[in-house]
Amino acid sequence: MQLNLKSLFWNGIFVLVLLSICWLIYASGKRIDYNWNWERVVPYIATNAESSINAPEDGEIVLAANNQLVLENLSGDVIVELGNYSSLNVYEGDLIFEGDTLASIEEWRMGPILHGVITTVKISAWSLVFALVLGLFIGLMRISSNPALKKLSIVYIELIRGTPLLVQIFIVYFFIGTVLDLERFTAGVISLSVFTSAYVAEIVRSGIQSIPKGQMEAARSLGMNYPKAMMYVILPQAFKQTLPPLAGQFINLIKDSSLVSVISITDLTKAGREVVSGSFAPFEVWFTVAALYLILTSGLSWAIQALEKKLSASD
Repeated sequence: MQLNLKSLFWNGIFVLVLLSICWLIYASGKRIDYNWNWERVVPYIATNAESSINAPEDGEIVLAANNQLVLENLSGDVIVELGNYSSLNVYEGDLIFEGDTLASIEEWRMGPILHGVITTVKISAWSLVFALVLGLFIGLMRISSNPALKKLSIVYIELIRGTPLLVQIFIVYFFIGTVLDLERFTAGVISLSVFTSAYVAEIVRSGIQSIPKGQMEAARSLGMNYPKAMMYVILPQAFKQTLPPLAGQFINLIKDSSLVSVISITDLTKAGREVVSGSFAPFEVWFTVAALYLILTSGLSWAIQALEKKLSASD
């Protein structure tokens, strides 16, 4: 009973803190005489507003054999069938010029913010895969007995970790990207992958070195060579040890992806800036962007926690 009362008390404190934060945000808006207009943000997330169906080229509206209106070009070929649209702006016999509105249709469409979320997910997913592979190789080089490989990995890690990600993005896009003719998306993925891989390499190194040396000796005594012992004995154990810090690094990767907006990649952050200029609701937009980043990072955190529990249950 006493334990339940104590738990209830601290849960009440937690709720009180959250309510206090919400009140402070509201009071701050009132203090600067700010009017909250959340309805302005919704169309930029998803909307079912009418969209126009425009003529791709010049032609004429004619009645087809199935008693449906179609747009024929000057050669007599059907280029747009209008039978599927309930709201038509043209009639039989109308002469149509390129760009004229033929019909209107209501359908749910993603707004720029959701498009930005998709771009963020894509660039983060590609960067995560490449960073994991590259970081694994750099981490193995870091513990190699070959002095050249070991020193190269140290130089790589110190160079990447010792320079800001923003500067690296500029170098990759404006210098390497110009030489190799890279697209913005590719340059962003390379920058994030290289930056994250340096941290992944150190996590991999620490994970491998945390495994007792007797494990490697036992594997070698069973006739395994070094690569097989590393792949089948050491790395699976090290993966379990490094999963929590890897999760933190991958969450940082999603947040760091916001920096690619400086090279005109329309990710979630850049989409937010564009929406602010069109909606005149800066606070609402940035709170929405922050919430979407939180959903992405929380989803990844939950997935890794589930994987961690599954791996621990298999021990």
